[in-house]
Amino acid sequence: MSNGSIPRLVIAAPSSGAGKTTVATGLMAVFAEAGLTVSPHKVGPDYIDPGYHSLATGRPGRNLDAYLCGPDRIAPLFLHGAAGADLALVEGVMGLFDGASGRGELSSTAQVAKLLRAPVVLVVDASSQSRSVAALVHGFASWDPEVRLAGVILNKVGSDRHEQLLREAMDSSGVPVLGALRRDGRAGTPSRHLGLVPVAERRAEALESVRELAARVRAGCDLQALLALAHTVPELPDAPWDPAAEVAAASTEPAAAGAAKPLIAVAGGAAFTFSYAEHAELLAAAGAEVAPFDPLRDERLPPGTDGLVIGGGFPEVYAPDLSANAPLRAAVAELAASGAPVSAECAGLLYLSRAIDGKPMCGVLPAEARMTERLTLGYREAVALRDNALATAGTRVRGHEFHRTVLEPGAGAEPAWGLTHPERRVEGFVTGGVHASYLHVHWAAEPSLAARLARSATRGATAQGAVR
Repeated sequence: MSNGSIPRLVIAAPSSGAGKTTVATGLMAVFAEAGLTVSPHKVGPDYIDPGYHSLATGRPGRNLDAYLCGPDRIAPLFLHGAAGADLALVEGVMGLFDGASGRGELSSTAQVAKLLRAPVVLVVDASSQSRSVAALVHGFASWDPEVRLAGVILNKVGSDRHEQLLREAMDSSGVPVLGALRRDGRAGTPSRHLGLVPVAERRAEALESVRELAARVRAGCDLQALLALAHTVPELPDAPWDPAAEVAAASTEPAAAGAAKPLIAVAGGAAFTFSYAEHAELLAAAGAEVAPFDPLRDERLPPGTDGLVIGGGFPEVYAPDLSANAPLRAAVAELAASGAPVSAECAGLLYLSRAIDGKPMCGVLPAEARMTERLTLGYREAVALRDNALATAGTRVRGHEFHRTVLEPGAGAEPAWGLTHPERRVEGFVTGGVHASYLHVHWAAEPSLAARLARSATRGATAQGAVR
């Protein structure tokens, strides 16, 4: 089997809340338990579902977002992530045909399914319908002839009689029923904002949830039929995404002779769970050593740190604990003051601020954060206004905002980005080597960001030599 012909399925739904995550995660766990190497993927920018996918499969959960990365990169990123797997499962986002607002099918599950030439299995919330389920499925199956809706899994079925009525209705639809799951709250996964609570915050409970999801899927789905369907895919002609080639193509300066290998520390742990797997791969391809650390537990940065990446998460939940780790806050502030490159997104931005809801943070930025009831959510387009440690002036990116906090002020004297869509405003902070912003950006779409960050850290590592 070539990499391009890897068996694959897309798990979609008519709307959010129908049970995509339940079915997708359960299927991943079941097939992994059966001895298959399962590659997990998620449509859209969500960071949290991939954590559950990773728990179910033992492989990194990978995002496929055609808005952030462009449609042309979807198949290559998929093939890169699925290398060596026996089966790939892709969990959709929102409803099957829902995508970026005002952009047609862009970033929708349907678009990704077409780009991957993958059959779609529709998870339908059947809790309040019987015969109508056939009309709903017929509509989804016929809306876009290029989308191959190849099966249905009925979720939240109330009884044997209810299942019988649903199956009888579906007999005339031409779309086979590949599973029926009963209403069951035992596999609950607590939510926060618009998603689940990250795995890192509840690992023991998350493991139990994944086991329960696997048991439900095993009992209610035709696993052999689903696996057979996954094998009915054509070859993908694309070449796998290659971080080394991407970095080489994006680098504008040759590596300096005798340059030291920089060490870039990457924040993790329960407070900083939002990260795309490709970011660390790009940094490594750019010549950096990537060292994870946990701001909740580690009182020092990894020895020899030359650069720092602090991604997203829910720092407001852990503000007291982050604040209590004064030695690490001081170390981060000292590194930033040295001019070392620091890239901070969303949670990282808040961590670098003076305080979150009055709890002292690193004090690198002249701003304070507070929680609000208002959710800021959506895709953004932005441009770098001046050269900095992450981007050169004029670099254009697409990103995503997702937070309930407000930072005052929202931008520094030198902002990180000038937003150009859907509104025009400046945002974030550039000061010394620090680039801090609410905007989540997928570096696979702009590998020059990783290359530039690593090069900035390399200069610091070379200047320091063996003296740390």
